[in-house]
Amino acid sequence: MTDIAVLGAGSWGTALAMHAARIGHAVRLWSIEPDVVDEIRVRRSNAVYLPDITLPAGIDATLRLAEAVAGAGIVVAAVPSHALRGVLADVRPWLEPGAVLVSVVKGLETGTLLRMSQVIAEEIAASHPIVVLSGPSFAIEVARELPTAVSVASGDPQAAERVQQEFRGKFFRIYTTPDVAGVEIGGAIKNVIAIAAGVVDGLGLGHNARAALITRGLAEISRLAIAEGGRRETLAGLSGLGDLVLTCMGEYSRNRHVGVELAKGRGLMEILAGMKMVAEGVKTTEAALALGARRGVELPIAAQMSELLAGRTQPGAAVAELMLRPQRIEVETG
Repeated sequence: MTDIAVLGAGSWGTALAMHAARIGHAVRLWSIEPDVVDEIRVRRSNAVYLPDITLPAGIDATLRLAEAVAGAGIVVAAVPSHALRGVLADVRPWLEPGAVLVSVVKGLETGTLLRMSQVIAEEIAASHPIVVLSGPSFAIEVARELPTAVSVASGDPQAAERVQQEFRGKFFRIYTTPDVAGVEIGGAIKNVIAIAAGVVDGLGLGHNARAALITRGLAEISRLAIAEGGRRETLAGLSGLGDLVLTCMGEYSRNRHVGVELAKGRGLMEILAGMKMVAEGVKTTEAALALGARRGVELPIAAQMSELLAGRTQPGAAVAELMLRPQRIEVETG
């Protein structure tokens, strides 16, 4: 079995490390938090990020990047999007030749507006295949071995198939696709739509409103994905519709939580201060709007979330603005 390094011991990184260890891999889990590393080593738990979960044997936690990636044939990047470039720069000298880099990071880089695979490509030599793993997958349910299905995307079919085989498990099903752009845009922008879904739920606007929001959100995501070179059919799959529905409706969704709390009248800084884990949609909103402007793509839901997150409008006014927009045909052609 291939040795696997997981960079980032948050909820998703820890859950993937657990899954990989359970199916027989030796896993090294890297964190910048000494308390997290000590807890994993001593108590076999990561209570801050995955409460009430016991980590299996086969996971070794470390604070040293060089130690984490030594001998690893697969390196999983599971850090927040704003930290990815810096971690890659630090880990680059220690990577094994030909190691496959797997991104499970969902977001866009502020400033450059690059997708995460593009950030990896800039920072890491072309000799390392890049694979993106995304889909409807709450970390806590993967940790509890509940059935999960995701997509892996890569321009290198052999690398995608290798990740598919190395991570397959009884409760973890993986589908491959060459559509990296579609998978990454789906994974990034759904977090923005989930904030809006939280606002709808927090205001008590009902199931009709939530369904409309999710459906039009998917249209918004699809327009941007296609402009980035993605395929429309990808957005109807696991990394598009599947991830969007989960993040907009699931009780574990951090981005939906932000929207719910905004609807209650709480300020953004107060909400974020009370969260240990990152709500990627907050940072992604402005980057998505900038990318939409660059590509000539209208993103009305993201635009209203930008106004709300910045405190320039109120939750009810943001929803009203979306409802009163000029009406149009539902399905765009061409």
